Amino acid sequence: MTSSSSSGLARFNALAHDEVADVLHEICSSEAWSAALLAFHPYATAAALLTASDAATAALSGEDLAEALAGHPPIGRPEPGDPVSAREQRGMADASDALRAEMLELNLAYQKRFGHVFLICATGATAEQMRDALRARAANTPGRENTIVRTELGKINRIRLTRLLTEGE
Repeated sequence: MTSSSSSGLARFNALAHDEVADVLHEICSSEAWSAALLAFHPYATAAALLTASDAATAALSGEDLAEALAGHPPIGRPEPGDPVSAREQRGMADASDALRAEMLELNLAYQKRFGHVFLICATGATAEQMRDALRARAANTPGRENTIVRTELGKINRIRLTRLLTEGE
């Protein structure tokens, strides 16, 4: 982390408990994840915050993971007025109508198979890369996919926390 993240960490640490809870809920909609991070607030370093996030993500129960996933829109269909998802899914912005239609079909099949939205750390990925990952992961066993989803959620949470600590710098 850079020195700019240390001033971001100072701002984060200065927030009141309920403000931190709101900020964390915007990053990850799992109450268990937020509670785990709140338990150690304030943080001595940005690395400690990221480590706590990783540990909290790894410790999520199946219910907690489902709650976290419910906060993520399908790839290619960010919620209107949700600049975070739109920014993260920027690779879909210039996708052709055919690719968008394929993504919708693949997303629906994935959701039917696994019971939740397809989650991928989309930051920096092209529409084709997201489609290819969706195609490949649709063939996974539920156990394997659960492991991948948890890893992807951890990446997303880290990116969002890092962005929080570096915004406005």
